[in-house]
Amino acid sequence: MTTVLGIETSCDETGVAVYDTEQGLLAEALYSQIALHAEHGGVVPELASRDHVRRLSGLVDEALASAGVDRTDCIAYTAGPGLIGALMVGASFATGLATAWGRPVIPIHHMEGHLLAPLMTGEAPDFPFVALLVSGGHTLLVQVDGIGRYRLLGQTRDDAVGEAFDKTAKLLQLDYPGGPAVARLAEQGDPTRFRLPRPMLDKPGLDFSFSGLKTAVYLLAQDHPESPADIARAFEEAVVETLATKCQRALAQAGCADLLIAGGVAANTRLRQALSALPGVRLHTPPLALCTDNGAMIAHAGALRLADAIEQPTRMLARPRWPLDTLEPPGQFAWT
Repeated sequence: MTTVLGIETSCDETGVAVYDTEQGLLAEALYSQIALHAEHGGVVPELASRDHVRRLSGLVDEALASAGVDRTDCIAYTAGPGLIGALMVGASFATGLATAWGRPVIPIHHMEGHLLAPLMTGEAPDFPFVALLVSGGHTLLVQVDGIGRYRLLGQTRDDAVGEAFDKTAKLLQLDYPGGPAVARLAEQGDPTRFRLPRPMLDKPGLDFSFSGLKTAVYLLAQDHPESPADIARAFEEAVVETLATKCQRALAQAGCADLLIAGGVAANTRLRQALSALPGVRLHTPPLALCTDNGAMIAHAGALRLADAIEQPTRMLARPRWPLDTLEPPGQFAWT
């Protein structure tokens, strides 16, 4: 039995959790900065970093107390990708705490944390499978042959899908965060009123592009300011059809029937429905609470990467850019 303290500070959520390799998730604590950034219409990196500093120590104490432990056997922290200042807060706190406790640390890739989160449910697909990772900063299609064995099939060439949701929300003068706001408004829209382009569906390959779709929303909103719900519905329909079609192609290319989705946009109801309706596809989704950033996914990923534990944390790792397909299986982690 090994306990892992997970620390997540890549963007605008401060997440802490305690995970046990035998008992599973013991406790978690989460603080969202939505109210802090709402007046700015998006995440302000400096404010995010300062708030992580304010919240992290108290959340760690809360999670440890809830788990009934004074300290854990090791500490896992998000080392990237993300906002560099926010990452530095978590990395420095984790390595400092590990030094004080005399415990090892495990640097975790943020998107691997999302990818592995559905495995906590006990209904994980067998390897290999295809994963769709969709968040505010990432849109990736990945063939997963094992932990740390990731083959990139496609990615966005510009805006991530979550970013496209946020920008559409601004164009429609909706509240932050944009994804849930657009989805709520789209429920009231007429799906037949407008049709927006499906980016790159007529081109070979599995890459995505959402910047042109954002421009199309802008032009439509200029011409029809009286129809925000119909525009929101048209945008969501375009995104969902694009993602579903690319997923179907990726599964065919990989020769897989299992599709896993993770990341903040994985909480979108219409996307889940469309992917579950794909013929011959077995869809695997995390609980809604594990879609957004959280400490549980980092602690869980740490438990799966115990072989990467650094016994004497004399340095910390923070990588604002860190391609997922550069990871190695547990036990082969390299600092360079």
